[in-house]
Amino acid sequence: MNGRTTICRLLAGSILAFAIPGAALADTLVDDVNGIRVDADGNVERFAALLIDDDGRVKETYRQGAKKPKDVQYRIDGQGRTLLPGFIDSHVHLSDIGFNAIGLDLSGTTSLAEALTRVADYARRNGNKPWIVGRGWNEVTWGMDRLPTAAELDAAVGDRPVWLVRADGHAGWANSEALKRAGITAATKALAGGRIVQAGGKPGGVLIDAATALVESKLPPPLPEERDIAFRKAQDLLLARGITGVSDMGTTLLDWQSIRREGDVGRLSLRIVSYAHGIDDMVTIAGPGPSPWLYGDRLKLAGVKLYLDGALGSRGAWLGRPYADAPDTTGLQLITGTQLRNLMSRAAMDNFQIAIHAIGDAANAEALDAVADMKDSYPGDRRWRIEHAQVVAPADIPRFAQLGVIASMQPHHMLSDRTMAEARLAPDMLAGAYAWRSMLANRTHLAFGSDAPVEVPNVFEGLADAITRQDAGGEPFGGWQPQEAITREQALAAYTAGGAYAMGADGRFGTLAKGEWADFVLVTVDPLLAEPATLRQGRVLETWIAGRKAWSATAAVSVEMGKPVADGGR
Repeated sequence: MNGRTTICRLLAGSILAFAIPGAALADTLVDDVNGIRVDADGNVERFAALLIDDDGRVKETYRQGAKKPKDVQYRIDGQGRTLLPGFIDSHVHLSDIGFNAIGLDLSGTTSLAEALTRVADYARRNGNKPWIVGRGWNEVTWGMDRLPTAAELDAAVGDRPVWLVRADGHAGWANSEALKRAGITAATKALAGGRIVQAGGKPGGVLIDAATALVESKLPPPLPEERDIAFRKAQDLLLARGITGVSDMGTTLLDWQSIRREGDVGRLSLRIVSYAHGIDDMVTIAGPGPSPWLYGDRLKLAGVKLYLDGALGSRGAWLGRPYADAPDTTGLQLITGTQLRNLMSRAAMDNFQIAIHAIGDAANAEALDAVADMKDSYPGDRRWRIEHAQVVAPADIPRFAQLGVIASMQPHHMLSDRTMAEARLAPDMLAGAYAWRSMLANRTHLAFGSDAPVEVPNVFEGLADAITRQDAGGEPFGGWQPQEAITREQALAAYTAGGAYAMGADGRFGTLAKGEWADFVLVTVDPLLAEPATLRQGRVLETWIAGRKAWSATAAVSVEMGKPVADGGR
């Protein structure tokens, strides 16, 4: 080998290390851990040590008492703590998480009065903002049997337009100035798939689903630097929860550009599989097909998110029968069956993965019918996804597995929505509500998430929800629809291996199998042994991605990948 060849190879190695954030220089042994890995079927393997190669991948795991290598350059003392695969949240809205965290957040408010006080206080502290924009209200948690009004919001802020998105993201609450800016009057017709709530023959202030575009089209767009700040905040919040990978549902071109900016300067830690916000963004972002994996398997545009109906809380979920508490409506079908199939075909012909938002039983049936119509034209491993699948007719549950459809579900939605579901749905419709065990019994691939910022992305809470069907207070006694509770192993699989499968990342990360990226978390509880109350109190101590520490509770800050950290990170 001549000198020139040697220099070229050294340069190539330097370029590779720079191109892959988190590239390590030598093997590392994470020793003395209560290690747990689980495959997609819930089969568990325990181990006492994890060996990571110089690329940041799993080289080997060692059971208790097994002979471990001594010639490693780095040795991390796990101090007997529980080590799990990094959590995968299969349904988040990254941009919304970030903007919600840095803006007006109404989640957690327990009354209309509290929400209005928070709005007024935010407006007072942000006198330079031309619009007051926020998210997180929920009239159900306020104990109201009606929607809030523009007049009530005017009392808090009347001199500027205000737009507040409901917790589920499927409705918005405007004050009179916002309605005026949007040109909404008594004569305004809602867009197809939307509804303008009326009060006394005029717009009441709440717009549902597609109608929200009337106001949102008037909002001043965030500046690029504001988007970048929001993304970094979202990433930090997720890493602190032990979440190493997410499916970002509804990625826009501007969202994608912000993520790419972070990746280009080495600040992208999280693994993100994006599903574009409609066909136009899909084509603009990725062009002729799904993007390649970028930044060391940290980013990929895999598919498209399609909306078939709304949400149960705003009575936008599309039901096969009228709502029990509103017999004049069956919800909203946002697009026709023909439109759905046309959009699916457009995406499938270029091998994009399709994720369909469907909450009501009619929406789920239509989504399954559409997949059945597509399968022969687009064969192969398509990994069709239905997002939420909250209310499914029992007869339709076996069709998920038969058609190869992944059920992407959110455990905490069941507890947030259960009393509302009982009010909105006829009793016999509850048999297929949040039916996790039935899905698994029929061999359906199950992936769990949070729908953050709709719910807090707390995996420990989600695990406890899934195994008990009860809230933190032990309610309801015996669990809600307890026949649908699942095992601890199945729940953990849905937050790890199941999530990786759903986003097409199996074999890359998700199970700590040999050759996969060493994405893992050190936590305070063993989720397979802890009592539910203890499990809910579980905390993440450290989050590692590709064999590098990305977050530590002791530092309480996110660490840029590829840079050393002071407290034991490679």
